[in-house]
Amino acid sequence: MTSIKKSKNKEVQELLDKIKMIDSEKSDILIKIRQIIFDTFPKADERIMYGGIVFFIDDEMFSGLFLNKEHITLEFSKGFIMKDPHDFLEGKGKYRRHLKFRTMDDIANNDVLFFVQQAV
Repeated sequence: MTSIKKSKNKEVQELLDKIKMIDSEKSDILIKIRQIIFDTFPKADERIMYGGIVFFIDDEMFSGLFLNKEHITLEFSKGFIMKDPHDFLEGKGKYRRHLKFRTMDDIANNDVLFFVQQAV
């Protein structure tokens, strides 16, 4: 895994720092999932939108991380076309699907890498 210390985007880094001070467990989950995204797509870009961190490649949004009171949500812009043999993805919208994380174990249990690899 490549080490990601800080975001190139000042707003993203400020949000990451703020979350770390408020809830270290959610911060760790966010950082780990973010790391998986950048390990999979090193040329991805991130910015603050819709109240979370959204990820782009060539200005096309493919995913987003959002902090909720009880969990972290990883959303996929084209989740409706993703393979999901174990029905981990949630959501009934036209396009987007998401995964929820309450603990670090949920990252492995929900096979995040499998879904991230399909996101673009």
